[in-house]
Amino acid sequence: MASGGVGSTPHAAGELFKMMAGIDLVHVPYRANSMPDLLAGQVQVTLAPAPTVIGYIRAGKLRALAVTSATRLEVLPNVPTVAEFVPGYEASTWSGIGAPKNTPAQIVDKLNKEVNASLADSKLVAQLEDLGSIPIPMTPAAFDKFIGDEIDKWRSVLRTANIKLE
Repeated sequence: MASGGVGSTPHAAGELFKMMAGIDLVHVPYRANSMPDLLAGQVQVTLAPAPTVIGYIRAGKLRALAVTSATRLEVLPNVPTVAEFVPGYEASTWSGIGAPKNTPAQIVDKLNKEVNASLADSKLVAQLEDLGSIPIPMTPAAFDKFIGDEIDKWRSVLRTANIKLE
């Protein structure tokens, strides 16, 4: 199982899969891109964000076995979720926009309003979905809670797998 390094998102997602599926995979951490070795058959599997592999899948160079999101992706409708085989599994990469801790609330609210307005643009949403991304507008409070929940989830996975970050 190739990953972008010890403690990386793909590594943690793989460890969660191993725990929940009750299987063992040998972790092969890469400091650089593992895709050439995956495509050449030097490693057998990786867990990677859809936008980084969608081109290889579309070109027929890579076979998607499952998506790690909670729901199937519109861009890969025939690819099942891991949860269809391992109930409760979910490991999604995400991006967000942050500001320094002491940023005034009115600036945070303005930024949030503008970002959410952008995420309501059908053209942008279509472009993101074509890459396998799912835009999820949130309030600052909801995003703060989401981040806290993600920290708790992945801290638990790293501890259970005895992963020490390099």
